[in-house]
Amino acid sequence: MKTVLITGANKGIGFESARQLLQNGFRVFLGTRDLKNGLNAAEQLKADGLVNVEAVQIDVTSQESVNAARKEIGSKVGALDVLINNAGISGIDLDSNGQMVPQTAVDTEIAIYQKVYDTNVYGPARVTKAFIDLLHHSPEPRIVNLSSSQGSLTLHSDPNYLYYHVKGVVYLSSKAALNMYTVNLAYELRDTAFKVNAVSPGFTATDFTGKNGGSIEVAAKRVIKYALIGQDGPTGKLFCEETNPDGIGEIPW
Repeated sequence: MKTVLITGANKGIGFESARQLLQNGFRVFLGTRDLKNGLNAAEQLKADGLVNVEAVQIDVTSQESVNAARKEIGSKVGALDVLINNAGISGIDLDSNGQMVPQTAVDTEIAIYQKVYDTNVYGPARVTKAFIDLLHHSPEPRIVNLSSSQGSLTLHSDPNYLYYHVKGVVYLSSKAALNMYTVNLAYELRDTAFKVNAVSPGFTATDFTGKNGGSIEVAAKRVIKYALIGQDGPTGKLFCEETNPDGIGEIPW
């Protein structure tokens, strides 16, 4: 039975990705910052007959928490087949009227960059570094980094891009940084069995978007596609089927 760790998996796309991978015969470690929320999520899945799931406390902004999760999972399995770095935040605050405060390049405080990067960039790097040895023990290891088409420098420079006017310097730059991390990681692992890709699930109706957007089920399907690819599959690529629905959905960095 293949194994997968999904960070930020107690709700939203992470939770649905867990459901779909359980349906594909995986043993799922449901990574969650708040263990109580993770245990509740695991019980929901078990109530649906998807029993090979267990919650693991992991705060991707804490090296101590990541190390403890690595120790816990390593005590239960000898290999990890898939790592999905799903946990992420927007860093967008609301003003006194409940309106989103724009993340402008001129006015945004550095503290907001630090908070968002700690989760969206340093988090995947921490988790990947901690679990890379377990992934090496898998015959077909896969790493999927949850990104966004909004992290594409090429698209955000194109006035014809669907979300060209949806700027936000902190979140967008964090995903651009994650994309570059993905490129480097895939390059370093190019002569191994690893497949490392960045995937944008598209604008999806989750808490992250205020319940606006497309189907969570569709978004999760886009994500797990790259957890399930064979040895002839791509590596070191960025995919977004929402922005590029033709072919395999690859988009420019």
